[in-house]
Amino acid sequence: QVQLEESGGGLVQPGGSLRLSCVASGFAFGIYAMGWYRQAPGKERELVATITRYGGRAEYTDSVNGRFTISRDNTKDTMYLQMNNLQIEDTAVYYCNRLENLYAWGQGTQVTVSS
Repeated sequence: QVQLEESGGGLVQPGGSLRLSCVASGFAFGIYAMGWYRQAPGKERELVATITRYGGRAEYTDSVNGRFTISRDNTKDTMYLQMNNLQIEDTAVYYCNRLENLYAWGQGTQVTVSS
């Protein structure tokens, strides 16, 4: 059974940092490119960062480029998102998943940026 378990969210002030984790199980994590997605209240889910299967290449949506860093540890079936200089508009529930043939979404982790 495929499971995607996100964690690490929380409440942070603008300019603060958080590190999200995604632990995958039930599939061959290391052979798939993966991504971090987020869904803000009243908005559609969007893809914010991607990483190739061995971690050699990462891409970011413009709004987070230079502030977020995606990484993965295939020995632990885990992916990370380091988020620095967080802004109010980064407030959302963050999810991880494949880039194609998506699995069922996990519960996500709430990130709230507020002063």
